[in-house]
Amino acid sequence: MTKTIIATDNAPAAIGPYVQATRIGNMVYTSGQIPLDAVSMDIVEGGIEAQTKQVMDNLMAVLAEAGADASSVLKTTCFLSDMNNFLAFNEVYASYFTLGAPARSCVEVARLPKDVLVEVEAVAYVE
Repeated sequence: MTKTIIATDNAPAAIGPYVQATRIGNMVYTSGQIPLDAVSMDIVEGGIEAQTKQVMDNLMAVLAEAGADASSVLKTTCFLSDMNNFLAFNEVYASYFTLGAPARSCVEVARLPKDVLVEVEAVAYVE
């Protein structure tokens, strides 16, 4: 099978030695998305809700470039800097999966890149 690198200008460029996503066959594996504006590369201000919205918008842009969407997502891994943000995170996160949420792991971590509040990665299946 051929590995395809996925890249879009509609999500932030990688800030390290990685790609936005990789597709192999019908599977898409995204890198973790953080709340960076794709144009300015600035961290979105406004707390967990605003940061989660930006993360999910970035994730959906990467998935779209790979030929996928929210309904294609099989599993996400979510990283929160503070589990006290769990309920607010869930409200925004759930709004992106209106046809049913995928399998998920959600953990609190000591620190995220650029000291953001949230990061989400996904595995999706495309036809």
